[in-house]
Order: sequence, then structure tokens, then C-alpha cells
Amino acid sequence: MTEPAAAGQGVPDEDRPDLGGADVVRTFGLLYDRHARGLHRYLTRRAGAVADDLVAETFLVALQTRHNYAPDRGTARSWLYGIATNLLRGHVREQTRTLRLAARMVGEARQNAESPDARVPDSVDAEEQTRRLAGALARIDPGNRDALLLTTWAEMDANEVAETLAIPVGTVRSRLHRARRQLRAELARKDRGR
Repeated sequence: MTEPAAAGQGVPDEDRPDLGGADVVRTFGLLYDRHARGLHRYLTRRAGAVADDLVAETFLVALQTRHNYAPDRGTARSWLYGIATNLLRGHVREQTRTLRLAARMVGEARQNAESPDARVPDSVDAEEQTRRLAGALARIDPGNRDALLLTTWAEMDANEVAETLAIPVGTVRSRLHRARRQLRAELARKDRGR
């Protein structure tokens, strides 16, 4: 581990590095070491098995567009999550299809169970909750879903989500409010349909 340099010596800030410097490989290596695990966790929750590819693609796009990064507008973490979220938008149809398929498969598996008496009640309840939540998430507005999942799965605060999505903090709060309201309405609708 390197020692922190004294203030004023031109050492780049870890949260807002200089991506136009001479040692781009080292800088991106540090960015990868610092953020890849969290990005992977977030992308796994959002996109499942393609998370490895999306993490790699996120860093490739970041390297190719490093001239667009402006440290005064946000942290490197927010910038990387913004790239990842934009890549995810390209996979939205697949994600929605996967969530709906998961909901349908859990429902079919439950119906096709040979002996309902043999099932563990907690397992049945967990499957049902997963199916309901997956289906409800698939049906809410994509912009609201992005804000909600960045907050919950990437553990970002409203300011970081705002930087990531390049929207005002007030918009993030509005989207979170709408996402939660939409999710509650979808889950309540499912309860009434039982």
C-alpha cells in the first residue's frame, strides 16, 4: 500500500482520478480493483449470468471514453455505474423477459409439485415471494427501476444515483417514490388476484 502524499503534491484523488494521465493502465487497474466487485454484484442482481460480460464491457467502454469523464461532475464510481446502467438498458428486454420467465417457472413448478405436503412451508413462501417480486419489478417503469435497484442493490445514496444517471437529486427521489409506489401497487394487485 502506498503512503498518502502531502496535500498539494498533485496526487490524483482516488474518487476522482485523472484518466487523461500518462499511466492509464495503472489508473484503470486501480479503478478495476476498487470498483469491479461492487459493479459485479450490482450487475449480477440486475442481469444474472451476463454480469461478467457487462463488467468487462463497462471497463472497456470506460477506457474508450475516458476523455468524457469529468471529475468535477462526479466520482469515478458514479461514472462507472452510469456506464453499467446504460449497458443494462441495452439488455432491458432480456432482463424483463427473464423476470417474467422466472415468475412463470416458479408458478409452474409449484403447480407441478407431486406432493404439496412434502414441501417445506418456508421454501414455498420464499418461492412465492421471489416470483411475485420478480414479476412486479419487470412491470415497473425502467427509469424508476434503475433508481430503485441502484439504491438497493448497489447501495448508493440519492446523490450517487443522481450522478450515475445524470439527473437531478430531486428526480432520483421522485423516481424512488414512484418505484416504491408502483411496486406496492403491483404486489397488492397480485394479492387481490389470488
